[in-house]
Amino acid sequence: MPSKSKPLSKAQLAAYETKRDLAAELLQSVREMKSGQTRVVSSPVIEARQKTGLSQSQFAALLGVSVRTLQGWEQGRKQPSGAARTLLAIASVNPKAVLAVASK
Repeated sequence: MPSKSKPLSKAQLAAYETKRDLAAELLQSVREMKSGQTRVVSSPVIEARQKTGLSQSQFAALLGVSVRTLQGWEQGRKQPSGAARTLLAIASVNPKAVLAVASK
């Protein structure tokens, strides 16, 4: 798997993709799932968004962030700070309040 420290160039990405054995990767994933080696990731950000019933793009627009930023929060790669964290807490506790603001 490529390093996560810096993005690959297009040529490096193409070279990496040509070497991948997707069938073997899928088979390994199935084996891990069957053996219980996987875990379901739950995120308070995902839960807050789901409570509002909004898509990622709609929720990101409501919060004033990019979809990529929202995805980073949902996947645990990044942590929201400041006002975003407060808005997420409100969305989790009272999704109707957030939706009411979004509709104005």
